[in-house]
Amino acid sequence: MRMPIVALIALAVVFSVSLLSAPVPIQSQIEKDAGLGVLSSNSQKGGEEETGPYEVVPKWPQPFARQGYIQGSQGGVFAESPNRIFLANRGEIKLPEKLPNNFNGAWGSFGTPATGQKPELRNCIIIVDANGKLIESWTQWDKLFQGGRGPHSVKISPYDPERSVWVVDDMRQQVFKFSNDGKKLLMTLGEAGVAGNDDKHFGRPTDIAWLPDGTFYVTDGYTNTRVVKFDRNGKFLMTWGTPGTGPSQFDTVHSIAIDKNRRLYVSDRGHSRIQVFDENGKFLDMWPNIRQPYHIEMSADQYLWVADGVSNKFLKYDLNGKLLYSWGTYGTFPGAFWGVHQFSVDSDGNLYAAETFGGRTQKYRPTRSADPAKLIKPVPLMGKASN
Repeated sequence: MRMPIVALIALAVVFSVSLLSAPVPIQSQIEKDAGLGVLSSNSQKGGEEETGPYEVVPKWPQPFARQGYIQGSQGGVFAESPNRIFLANRGEIKLPEKLPNNFNGAWGSFGTPATGQKPELRNCIIIVDANGKLIESWTQWDKLFQGGRGPHSVKISPYDPERSVWVVDDMRQQVFKFSNDGKKLLMTLGEAGVAGNDDKHFGRPTDIAWLPDGTFYVTDGYTNTRVVKFDRNGKFLMTWGTPGTGPSQFDTVHSIAIDKNRRLYVSDRGHSRIQVFDENGKFLDMWPNIRQPYHIEMSADQYLWVADGVSNKFLKYDLNGKLLYSWGTYGTFPGAFWGVHQFSVDSDGNLYAAETFGGRTQKYRPTRSADPAKLIKPVPLMGKASN
């Protein structure tokens, strides 16, 4: 009986050694690298990918609210250039007389969402430079936002050589088009403060996106459940979408992006999904199980990036809906997120994230060791930057 026992022990030792020396499965390595960054390619110990391939720029932007006030909930951000960044600011909130020791310059550090405060609608559209210094404030247009909660989003079409500035105001039921210098209001869609579901009204519109010929689409919105298509001059063309849970049905149509093949990606936020359509509203695809896609953008290399307002992560998808990468964490400390409502990337690759609950817009720059595949590639704009 001794020989079989010895043989079994020897066999067990050999088997154990073979297990210890076996290579780690590739999938396990990918999951570790794409997750919290516990194990990195250079075997660095510890750490999490809280800011992914980026690092936060501290104390950006510089304070711009008047003495005793702070910027309110941030509706949107758009980087025309590295030195000209538009902020859609939902007014200014009066600060308490005594500030806590952990106050970091943003309302979110108080632990309550900025959206729960009643702001004074002042400095609603401002422009800052690369250092976050205020260079323009379109106070002449603050009157347009009175009676609502301030601008919902701000954008410039990548196909417009004049670089007109578009602002969507959900509560005032309107979409505005301004000259790039802010001196002229070029177009107004919708009737101030009047909701509707026809070709001249909106039901709390949210976002806008363009085709190369200037045709544009407005997601509409919180009250309505549709996408509205206009020609380049603002003439109503068509609409689609109804309440419900099936294809082409929506609950909070919150953001929109378009790929180079003229397919439309629509954030169906209330249903935790993205729906895909052709340019005439024909349903093509559905991507479920995205907790709350607050804002979506198509990158220059044709990936769909999503800011999820519940998980507080940035998500990268291919155009078949496959999740490729994610990063981000909840918090009010620098580099964390609390409800990214819109994001933008400038031509240098810097990322800007406007937080509706945190009450701040943060700037991120790519780290020196950043994997290019994990960065959001900026879509170039036509025309010449003002700065």
